[in-house]
Amino acid sequence: QVQLVESGGGLVQAGGSLRLSCAASGRTPMSYAMGWFRQAPGKEREFVTAISWSGGSTYYLDSVKGRFTISRDNAKKTVYLQMNSLKPEDTAVYYCAVRSGGIYSSNWYAYDYWGQGTQVTVSS
Repeated sequence: QVQLVESGGGLVQAGGSLRLSCAASGRTPMSYAMGWFRQAPGKEREFVTAISWSGGSTYYLDSVKGRFTISRDNAKKTVYLQMNSLKPEDTAVYYCAVRSGGIYSSNWYAYDYWGQGTQVTVSS
């Protein structure tokens, strides 16, 4: 079993920045992609970004390109999400997820393990 713990969420003004972290523990796969999703009240879960096992490939939701950056440290089993120029529409609960194998996906059902989520609130 794999456990994921997110941290770094909070309240920030529009234009501000936050850095989310997600640490994996337990019996992690030999290789795994990691992704970030978000869910706002009354809306469906939405893909935000993902990164391959090597870190050499990343994929972003169009609306966050140029503002968000995903990275990972495999030695620490941790993925990071640097969020800059935050907008009120970025407000949501952010979840990290692990997908066995090295290839990332934008589909939530492709992921095997999920964290409990961390709230990000951007005020206008």
